Amino acid sequence: MKKSKAEAAETRKRILEVAAQTFRSKGITAAGVAEIMAGAGLTVGAFYRHFTSKEQLIAEACATSMDVLVESAEAAAGGGQASFLKHLEDFLSAEYRDDTLGGCPLVAMGSELVRADTQTRRAASQGFEQLIDIVARWTPADDLASARDEAMFTLSAMIGAVTMSRILDNPELSDRVLNVTRQRLTNQSTRPQSKRAKSTVTS
Repeated sequence: MKKSKAEAAETRKRILEVAAQTFRSKGITAAGVAEIMAGAGLTVGAFYRHFTSKEQLIAEACATSMDVLVESAEAAAGGGQASFLKHLEDFLSAEYRDDTLGGCPLVAMGSELVRADTQTRRAASQGFEQLIDIVARWTPADDLASARDEAMFTLSAMIGAVTMSRILDNPELSDRVLNVTRQRLTNQSTRPQSKRAKSTVTS
C-alpha cells in the first residue's frame, strides 16, 4: 500500500532526527546510512525514497540540529535576562559537555563541518547568524554593530569552551575551562543594559 504524503513526511522527519543525533554522537564520517536507517526502524532501500545522497542527508540533518539550537536560544531569550543567563550557564555546564547525543552541532561536528559541502556549511552558517541576532538582544552595547560583535565573541567562547572541555583528558582542567568561561561571560552579560538593549526588549 502506498504511503500518504503525511506518512512519508513523518518518516522523513524521523530519519532526519535520528541522523542529526547520530552525526552529533559519532561524527559525520563514522555514521553510516545503514546505521541511521536502522535507528529509524527502516531499511537501507527506503533511504533513497527520501534522499538522493548521504550529502543531502547531512545538510538537512545539520539544518535540523541548528533549528533546535536556535529555537532553544530564542525561547531562553524570550524569557528575559535571567532566563537568557540560565541558558548560557547550562550550555557551559558539565552536564551539557557530557551529553554527546544532544547539544550543539557546531561543538559536536565542527571540525567535520569545515570540510563539508556548500549546502551543509550554509545550514550551519545560517543557524550561527540567527544565534548572533538572538544573543545580541541581551548584550550590553550602545549600538547594534557592537552588540553583534559581542554576541559573536560570546558564542565563539561558548562553543570553543565546550569543545575544548570535551577534548581535554584532565577532568579538573576540563571543568576549569567551563567554569572560567561561564564566569567571565556571565559577568559580561550582567553589566547594565544599554539604552539600545532596553529599547529593543521593550519595543
